[in-house]
Amino acid sequence: MGKVIINSDDFGYSRGVNYGIVDAYQQGILTSTTLMANMPGFEHAAKLKKELPDLGVGVHLTLTCGKPLLTNVDSLMEGEKFRKLSFYQQSFQIDGDQLYQEWNAQIQKVYRAGIQPTHLDSHHHTHTFGSNQEVVIALAKKYDLPVRGNFERHSEVHHTTYFEPYFDDVGESDVKNTQTKLPRDTYLKGLLEKLRETESTEIMCHTAYIDQELLNGSSFVFSRVNQVKFLIESAFAAELKKDHRIELATYKDI
Repeated sequence: MGKVIINSDDFGYSRGVNYGIVDAYQQGILTSTTLMANMPGFEHAAKLKKELPDLGVGVHLTLTCGKPLLTNVDSLMEGEKFRKLSFYQQSFQIDGDQLYQEWNAQIQKVYRAGIQPTHLDSHHHTHTFGSNQEVVIALAKKYDLPVRGNFERHSEVHHTTYFEPYFDDVGESDVKNTQTKLPRDTYLKGLLEKLRETESTEIMCHTAYIDQELLNGSSFVFSRVNQVKFLIESAFAAELKKDHRIELATYKDI
């Protein structure tokens, strides 16, 4: 039986994002999410989590969105905010100790909110870049937490057998806008077979309702709303619920 974790990133981004995640969990097949400790919707997300004890919540380590929690991390900043993603998409140099302290502060804030994290991943996958991998490995070992395994040194931490990065495609109506360039039915048929055959899988998605914060802050908006509906109403969602070869799970189950 394949254990399948369906994880929506960006919990805590804003109230609209939070409500989209909660609806996909309560009414659909979402099982897990990861929480951004530095974003405006954090307190709202933490309150929602208290009402949903079985929702898996990890830490969405953040380096490219909003402001850091700490003030003495100048190598991570551009002005008052984190550096943009483009800084990390080329050869870059930051202070590794500053990154460790900032990400540790983000994890600690989640614990202080009364949430026991299930795992670690990162916004824009920044834990996969260069020497940032050493930092996430050190933090994973410190807190004894699994990590999203989409990086070179994943063998040094606990992770799922497989990570599925293309599920955002289900929110796109035009195949030309998808990552796989496959018709949806073709993509989902192949994914379903993989889920049945693989010991454990994390499916990454991004569910949300649109609010002003999301519109102003992200270039990835409308697909998120479609993903909420898909996880609740699609034939794929119904199939996962009834397939005896698939167990919907969280990182606590692997």
